[in-house]
Amino acid sequence: MRIRPVKIDTYRENIVFLRKDCDLCRAQGFAALSKVEVASNGRSLVAVLHVTDEPFLAKGEVGLCEYAFQQLGVPAGAEARVRHLDPVRSVDLVRKKLHGEVLDQEAYRRIIRDIVENRYSKVELTAFVIGCAQGFMDREEIFYLSRAMVEQGQRLDWGQEMVVDKHCIGGIPGNRTTMVVVPIVAAYGLTIPKTSSRSITSPAGTADTMEVLANVDLTLEDLRRIVKAEGGCLAWGGSFALSPADDIIIAVERPLNIDAVGQMIASILSKKQAAGSTHVLIDIPVGPTAKVTTMAHATALKKLFEYVGEKMGMTVEVVATDGRQPVGRGIGPVLEVRDVMAVLSNAPDAPADLREKCLDLAGRILDFAPALRGGHGRRIAERILHSGEAFEKMRRIVEAQGARAPREPGPITREALASSTGTVLAIDNHELAACAKLAGAPVDQGAGLDLLKKVGDRVLSGEPLFRIHAEETADMGFAWDYWTRHPEMVEIG
Repeated sequence: MRIRPVKIDTYRENIVFLRKDCDLCRAQGFAALSKVEVASNGRSLVAVLHVTDEPFLAKGEVGLCEYAFQQLGVPAGAEARVRHLDPVRSVDLVRKKLHGEVLDQEAYRRIIRDIVENRYSKVELTAFVIGCAQGFMDREEIFYLSRAMVEQGQRLDWGQEMVVDKHCIGGIPGNRTTMVVVPIVAAYGLTIPKTSSRSITSPAGTADTMEVLANVDLTLEDLRRIVKAEGGCLAWGGSFALSPADDIIIAVERPLNIDAVGQMIASILSKKQAAGSTHVLIDIPVGPTAKVTTMAHATALKKLFEYVGEKMGMTVEVVATDGRQPVGRGIGPVLEVRDVMAVLSNAPDAPADLREKCLDLAGRILDFAPALRGGHGRRIAERILHSGEAFEKMRRIVEAQGARAPREPGPITREALASSTGTVLAIDNHELAACAKLAGAPVDQGAGLDLLKKVGDRVLSGEPLFRIHAEETADMGFAWDYWTRHPEMVEIG
C-alpha cells in the first residue's frame, strides 16, 4: 500500500485510515479500532485503524493522520506494509493496577516502554492513568515510574556537578516567576537550562509567555550553545525527547481533568533528571482554589517529592507558597510579559507580589551553591535584580534565542465593575483563568485579563475589578458572558 498523509489532528494519537472496500478491511482482524503496525523504509509505528466510506483514499492507499505521518517520518507515496499487531502483554499489568495491586520496577519499565512505542490505544492509556489515580500508588512505585520514564527518553549531560532548575505544580494564573528567576540565577553564575511547557488548560504556560519575547522552539544544538554562552535559557520542552512518555500520558490526563499525585511527581522529576538537573526547587501554591488546598496536602507532597528525588540522585527542595489568588496583575502571554519586564527593569509600578516571590524562589536556588550555604541567597538575588544584572542577562538570553518584535495587549477591552463597596475577600483562580482563556489566551497572545484589584484592596461600587483584553470581538463576548454568569470569581465583602 502507499502512504497518504491525512490532515486530521488527533492530538498525539496514531490513527490510520483504510477504505472499507479495500482488500485488507475484508480480512479477519482488520476492523475499525483494531491496532495495526505500519512499516515503511525500515521504520514502523503502531496505530489504531479507522475505516471510512469517504473517497479521500484510493483502494491501495493507507491514510496517516498528521501525528502518525510525522512519527513515521517517510515521504508521501512511500510503499508501506500494514499488519496485525501482536498482543501488548503489558496491558495485563495495567489490569492488575486497576485491581489495586502494587507493581514492581520491571512492570513499570514494560508499561512505559510500550507507551513510548505507541503500542497503547487511548483506551488503554486511560486505564493506566485511572489505575494510578484511583488505586494506591506507594512511594516506591512512584520512583519506579519516574525512573522508567527517564530510561525511555533522551537525557542531557551538561558536564557539571551542579545544574539547577525550578518547577511550579501550577494552577495559579499569572505565576510567571520562572522568567525572573532564570536570569537572576544565571547572572549569579549557576547553570539553569530551563525547559518549560506550553499551556494545556491554563491561559499561558512559561513557553507561551517567553514566546512573546523570543523563539522558544530550539534545537538541542541551540540549547547547548545558548546555555554555554549565557548559563541559562527559557525553551519549550516539546522540542526534545525528554521523558516522552510524559507527553503521551498528559494527553490523556488533561481531557479527563485528572492530576494523579504519583504521575504528577513522576512527570516533573523524570523531566528534570532527563534535562540534566541535579538540584531542583519545587513550588507548591496552597489556597482554596489552587491545586493544593491545604498545608497538610502540601506537606505530604513535599515528603514524596523529596523521597523520590533522593532515590533518583537529585537534591529536591519543596516550598509551599501563597496560592490564594493570581500572582502579578496580567493573565495571558503579553500581559504577563509586561509584569515580568517591569520586575526585571525595577519599574516603580512592578507587581510587588511577583517581585517578592521571584526573589524568594531565586534566593532558595542560589542557596544550593556551596559558597552561599547559610541562607544568603535572597540577599544576593536582591542585589542582582536591583543592579540591573538580571535585566541584562534576560536581554542576552532573548537575543541568543532570537528576539521577536514587541506585542501589545489585545485592543478590544472591557472592564468588569464591582457591584458593591467593600473589600476584596477572595479571588477564584479557576474562574479567572477560564475567563482569560475565553478571551483568547494563549492562542491570541495579547488576550487575557488585567487585574486592577487584589485580595485585601478596598473597592467602590462601580469601580473596575479587572480589564478584559481580546483580539476578536467574538472572544470578548464569550469572556464577558462568563464574567456576568460568574460574578463570584471576585468576592467583595
